Amino acid sequence: MNDLIITNIQELILPKSTDRPLKGQELDDLTIVENGTVVVKDGKIVYAGAHSDDFEAQEIIDASGKVVSPALVDAHTHLIFGGSREHEMSLKRQGKSYLEILEMGGGILSTVKATRETSEEDLFNKAEHDLLTMIKHGVLAVESKSGYGLDKDNELKQLKVSNRLADKYNLDMKHTFLGPHAVPEEADSNEAFLNDMIELLPEVKQYADFADIFCETGVFTIEESRRYMQKAKEAGFKVKIHADEIDPLGGLELAIDEGAISADHLVASSDKGKEKLRHSDTVAVLLPATTFYLDKNDYADARGMLENNGAIALATDYNPGSSVTNNLQLVMAIAALKLKLSPNEVWNAVTVNAAKAIDVDAGTINKGDKANIVIWDAPNHEYIPYHFGINHAEKVIKDGKVIVDNTLTLD
Repeated sequence: MNDLIITNIQELILPKSTDRPLKGQELDDLTIVENGTVVVKDGKIVYAGAHSDDFEAQEIIDASGKVVSPALVDAHTHLIFGGSREHEMSLKRQGKSYLEILEMGGGILSTVKATRETSEEDLFNKAEHDLLTMIKHGVLAVESKSGYGLDKDNELKQLKVSNRLADKYNLDMKHTFLGPHAVPEEADSNEAFLNDMIELLPEVKQYADFADIFCETGVFTIEESRRYMQKAKEAGFKVKIHADEIDPLGGLELAIDEGAISADHLVASSDKGKEKLRHSDTVAVLLPATTFYLDKNDYADARGMLENNGAIALATDYNPGSSVTNNLQLVMAIAALKLKLSPNEVWNAVTVNAAKAIDVDAGTINKGDKANIVIWDAPNHEYIPYHFGINHAEKVIKDGKVIVDNTLTLD
């Protein structure tokens, strides 16, 4: 006897199971089954496809008029941080630049100060609330970065919180050491601070899957980033990079040369970098909510990357300064509107390709896969990025069990 059948599904979304990320035109290839059925036993998918009456189960969910998909994957978040920066919005409206806000005690260093002053337990409680919001919006696989400690004790504190969350909720969660996220005020120099972060790599390895660095004007150069990435690989890490967010320094090219699992942001990436994607499986993780929140006109060139047969994914970049949303559904809408992605491309970018960007077994619900599923209160797969800014997730199913039911009935 099976555990669960989801039947009468209006549209069943079935991304391909693949050993590598989908590239170029492949991203627009998405199987949509009308009148579908999903069967689950022991937390795994037994069947997912056209309507079938050949199965029995202890529980049956009628998904008439609903969409069913794999649970979403958020491949770039800064989940663990202290404080918040809502007061900076009024400063931005007054025309204050980022550097001016930084000089006033705001910006990333204010988050560093708040994170250092927040206990591990309080950080855990804050991040748990934010993570549960993600889950309620259909996300069951998450990447979580450090980077607001900028010293040994506080970077470790963030990573320990991230690991505790993964253990408590048994999530597909990956942890990233982003020690070189900024240069702290007490540092003697960029070089000295970067050396400290390199020395920390062996110790943080027990808590982190990836090592990341912010390669940007005024932060870390291409050469500094290359040295850090090479040292991280020697320490056993897979590497990521915050690249080409503001200036086209060549961060995407560096990521490809160093075999990074992903290069993230890429708003200002050069044509040369986009062309190099053709011969690489490095995933370009695009963060359009950041561009939206910062009120910038230029978004990452998703279409150019796909035309060069590149692999792209989408993520929230949830953080307190430049993308204050943990709703990946909103990112799907912004990507459709501003990155000019088709509905199929959007869905693949938040499922199978996002999973490849963080090396996690997620993003598909084909036979044998984990039964991590979302039932969407929507008539078709195009509707979810179309009707933006709300939560369309009706039920979130983890390992074949309903863990979130957002159905609301008013008497």
